[in-house]
Amino acid sequence: MPFNLGGPELIIVMVIVFVIFGAGKLPEVFGAMGKGVKEFKKAQSDDETAASKETKA
Repeated sequence: MPFNLGGPELIIVMVIVFVIFGAGKLPEVFGAMGKGVKEFKKAQSDDETAASKETKA
């Protein structure tokens, strides 16, 4: 796991997020986070593909 977070730490983080954003905003917040992670992974794989093409050429 990133940052060596265990179960209790994740629960504390989730409670803090719940208190800050409230129950109504949570799906929106996590949806935006998911889109961000997805775009980051896509950009990372595109960069690796471009780098491998440059080394082969």
